[in-house]
Amino acid sequence: MTVTEASRPKSAPGKTEHFDVLIVGAGISGVGGAYHLATQCPGKTFVVLEGLESFGGTWLMHRYPGIRSDSDLYTFGYRFKPWVGPPIATAEEILTYMGEVIDENKLGQHIRYQHKIVSAEWSSKDNLWTIEAVRTDTNEDLRFTANFLWMCQGYYRHSEGYTPEWKGMSDFKGRIVHPQTWPEDLDYKGKNVLVIGSGATAATIVPAMADDCAHITLLQRSPTYFIPGRNENDLANTLRQLEIDETWIHEIVRRKVLFDQAEFTRRSFEEPETVKQELLAGVKMFLPEEVVNKHFTPSYRPWRQRIAFVPDGDIFQAAAKGKLSVETDEIDRFTAKGILLKSGKELEADIIITATGFNLSVLGDIAFTIDGKPLDFANTVTYRGMMFTGVPNMVWIFGYFRASWTLRADLIGDFVCRLLKHMDEKGASRVEVALRPEDKDMPLLSWMDPENFNPGYLMRSMHLLPKRGDKPEWQHTQDYWAETKTLPAIDLDGKEFKYT
Repeated sequence: MTVTEASRPKSAPGKTEHFDVLIVGAGISGVGGAYHLATQCPGKTFVVLEGLESFGGTWLMHRYPGIRSDSDLYTFGYRFKPWVGPPIATAEEILTYMGEVIDENKLGQHIRYQHKIVSAEWSSKDNLWTIEAVRTDTNEDLRFTANFLWMCQGYYRHSEGYTPEWKGMSDFKGRIVHPQTWPEDLDYKGKNVLVIGSGATAATIVPAMADDCAHITLLQRSPTYFIPGRNENDLANTLRQLEIDETWIHEIVRRKVLFDQAEFTRRSFEEPETVKQELLAGVKMFLPEEVVNKHFTPSYRPWRQRIAFVPDGDIFQAAAKGKLSVETDEIDRFTAKGILLKSGKELEADIIITATGFNLSVLGDIAFTIDGKPLDFANTVTYRGMMFTGVPNMVWIFGYFRASWTLRADLIGDFVCRLLKHMDEKGASRVEVALRPEDKDMPLLSWMDPENFNPGYLMRSMHLLPKRGDKPEWQHTQDYWAETKTLPAIDLDGKEFKYT
């Protein structure tokens, strides 16, 4: 489904448009934010600016074979919109679901597509954000002002994925492709394909392509954890047999999934070896023990990096059928025919796919200034992973690593609406967070503790992210189950909030 051009508001050239709230991005977070504003703050004017040609963010941008969610849609879906499909969904299914949310709640009138934000400047004199944007289809320069800025732009840099610089890449005679910028004309039928990577993207691409390739090889520096299982939810199926209302089914199944996830997360910290063996046992249902030990046994404890669900163990089935070969080694260099490994083995390929991750986009790579001074977010301290010291009237949505992103988008949606209402009650036009007297000597640390969670994209960009403190208020806890209680209980008149 698409939102028609006619349903969008138009911007007159040379005119500055003003809104109470400006939402950046029409992905899963931005559409959710628009819903919360429309339903909880119906008197507020708002606009959603999206740089791409339609809604969906990641699910619109990524076009590689087999693209699907790596977490269940009962928790990745919004709390207010029942999910009725399989737990692991395709990009197309997710986009259809989001389109229904937009249509059912008449959100299309608030969204501007192909509006790329270039800069955002805060003026303390006017207590306003001024946002400069450009329409990517007409190159028209546009200007907006807003009382409040809601950053829902996600964390992918859309323009390019992350590909390491290996020796000899220019020597390779075939084609090198990153999944994030998948070319429409890529013909891999009957070709030998080499996929570099070990995460959820590699695990998605390999089984989707395996039947059409002459052969496909997965090259990984080190293994990762996966959870194979049926792409069904037995509880949901049972409740549907009992003809329970879908709204009830969504809430019941959602709670059960979250309960199970909380228990799994707890055990991964308290019983890491037991959880590790349970995860490996799932892989051994498809592959011999020696293969699992060599190619699918990670060196780190579970949940130190994200764990993807693999529906029906499809990547392991491809290996069991001989359609997939796995190599666990490091790259020495690219050659004309493929890749030379440090072990001395050469892997030949017609196409090499670098499923090597993405680049983190810190707040949309927008040039921020505060009262004329460029803003470096690395010099700020985060308040609960959503606000920043010295940055007025702005909230950022950054989701969870160990639970679905949307869970936090819904929680922060409630917080933003409560904060906006509180500002109105106080007659305040400005709010920002500041360290309290008791935080004066608090040590400032990197955004995320590498011992807790350390994927490559985060480690590569840690120096760009805000600092955290050693107290819960000044951290992004990554704990959904705690935040369901702490975020709604935030005292908006606490000493950390400064109103003008």
